[in-house]
Amino acid sequence: MVNDSRFGTISIVGGTGALGGGLARRWARAGLPVIIGSRDPARAEAAASELRTAFPGANVRGLGNLEAARAGDVVVLTVPFSHQRPTLEEIRAGLPGKILVDTTVPLVPPKVARVQLPPEGCAALIAQHIVGEQVTVVAAFHNVSADSMQSDGALDCDVLVTGNKAEAREVVVGLAKTAGLRAWHAGSLENAAAAEALTSVLIFMNKRYGGLHTGIRITGIADDAS
Repeated sequence: MVNDSRFGTISIVGGTGALGGGLARRWARAGLPVIIGSRDPARAEAAASELRTAFPGANVRGLGNLEAARAGDVVVLTVPFSHQRPTLEEIRAGLPGKILVDTTVPLVPPKVARVQLPPEGCAALIAQHIVGEQVTVVAAFHNVSADSMQSDGALDCDVLVTGNKAEAREVVVGLAKTAGLRAWHAGSLENAAAAEALTSVLIFMNKRYGGLHTGIRITGIADDAS
């Protein structure tokens, strides 16, 4: 396997969950250096060991959440909404000067098929407030089925990437493409509200129509423009 270090080391906080584990699998398979973060470092290392077995030569290791954040060049947060604030407060010291990719969707059980955006506007804005202006928050991967990420095949789903700095968004667009997804610049961080809200819409549609991996596709733009 040829290591791909274009993006530096990617740390995935919450990397033993479905979405985080799927991203770790796809980026490790593509040759990116990956750190899996977890509240339980032993669990993180066990997940990393599985990926090293699946992809011999993969540069993957497991650490505690704060250690993972400190060691990564780009940090990806993949935890439930209820864990967003405490996890960000835990890892905040390891984030200054870095891109934080926030995947949080503000789902409020039991009515997860109903849009319930927080008073702050969206989860991404909450993240930016918690970590401060020394961290560049980019929001992405809200509308990708976490279960489908566990496969190695192409995914029929697009990713909306929002953030206030175009160069940071471009990094995340590249990471999404490396994971086998089409990705699009979708404007400022406030626009993450639309992508976050869409997840509840997709959950409703899955239930209504018996779908499993409902996603979104952007039409009317040439594929090579993404």
